Order: sequence, then structure tokens, then C-alpha cells
Amino acid sequence: MKILVCVKQVYVPGTDVTIDHSSGWIQYNPTGFRLNSYDEYALEEALLIKERIADTRVHAVSIGPGRTEVAIRRAMEIGADEGIQIRYEKEGYLSPYQTASLISSYAKEKQYDLIMTGVTAEDDMQMQTGQMIAGTLNYPYASSVIKLEMKTEHLVYVERECDAMRRECVELPMPCVLTIQSGINKPRYPALSNVLRTKQQKLMEIPAQDLVMPEAREKIIKVFLPETTARGVFLQGSAKEKAVELLRILHEKAFL
Repeated sequence: MKILVCVKQVYVPGTDVTIDHSSGWIQYNPTGFRLNSYDEYALEEALLIKERIADTRVHAVSIGPGRTEVAIRRAMEIGADEGIQIRYEKEGYLSPYQTASLISSYAKEKQYDLIMTGVTAEDDMQMQTGQMIAGTLNYPYASSVIKLEMKTEHLVYVERECDAMRRECVELPMPCVLTIQSGINKPRYPALSNVLRTKQQKLMEIPAQDLVMPEAREKIIKVFLPETTARGVFLQGSAKEKAVELLRILHEKAFL
């Protein structure tokens, strides 16, 4: 069995962000990136399948500039057998449709039995790439998968997380695409043997221009930081002084 796990390098939540007004895009801190945490659940699920089914190979693919190598190698340290880097050197917005088209263009001739992604990415939270990969390849898919079982070598059973604490149970023929919800498993830490192997292993590099990437169906009009509408006040002094000051503020704001 061959499994392709799509991983993304995202900006660490909480890291300061500045806007480059000349380019109209975010100016990143080069050290502020990490592997998308939702993709770690997809990777772990692929590795669990590998442990149960002999001769299973797990590949990790990511799109982006040179810095994305770190995210791919992190996936390999966790357990992926091979890493594929689709080199797209432009910093800027890459739509889910374009991302899905690049991954589909790479994967369509590689005979993957399963293509797995995290349910979403921490940076844009769009939750579209996995479904668009399935649509581009004309594969069946299930999103927000919270349980997964291999029924046969050609059939997978999944349970999807739905609204109001409900689950939808479906069986899908392979090849298919699954987007994996957080909480389905507990992602593992890298093993030392994998870390040492990864240091010596080369990635497969594919220039994005060698694959099919259509024109964007959408474009960014403007990127800006939200305006600060309220500011906190820290009260100083003893407990009594702070209590008196708090009462004064509440009266001033007509809350009391």
C-alpha cells in the first residue's frame, strides 16, 4: 500500500506578524515556522496503517520555497519513508485550488491508495485542499475523519465528525482522499533512528512549473492587521487601592 500525506509549513501561532506593504503580503520571521499540527494527526494515522499492513510506504509532500524542507524532514523524522518537495519559490498567497492542483498533478500517476491531509491548516483555516484534491483526481473522499479502519486491501471504513455530536459512517473504495480531524489519535515523537536516517536522506524535488497549476480563481485584495479597539488597564497599588480604583472605573463607565 502507498499512502501520501500532505503536510504544510505554517507560521507559529502567536508569533508577531508584520505586513510588507510593497508586496501586499505578510513579512515572515524565518525562524517562525513549524509543521501544521493538524497534519501530524494525518501522518500518525498513516503510520498506524503502516504498522498494521506489511509493505506499506508513507510519503510526505509539501509545497513552498526552500524553507519548507524543514517541515518535510520533520514528517520524515516522525516516520514518513520519503519526502517530496514541490518547489514554489514565490512568497505569497497560494489558493487551496492551486495547491490541490499541484498535488494532484504530482500524485495522479503515482498510484497512491490513500491521500491524507489534516482537516485544516492553522494559518488560513480554509479546510478546502483535501476535498479539492479529491475533486481534481475524481476520487471518493471523506472529510473530518475521526475514526479509520482498513476493511480490506481495497476498502476503508471511516467515521466523520458532524454537527451536534453526530457521526457519519461510510465505506470508501480506494484510491480515496481523507482529511483527518484532530483527536483521532495521539501523534508520536520522532524516534532517534528516524532522525539519523532523515539527515542522510535526500528529498525528491519537483519544480512547480513542471506540474499543472491553473490560474488562481481568487486574489488577495488587501492584507492588514485588525485595529485595536480596546486596551487593558493594569491597576497598581495595594489590594485596597486597586479595589477603590476599580470601583471608580466601574462607576465612570456606568457599569455600577
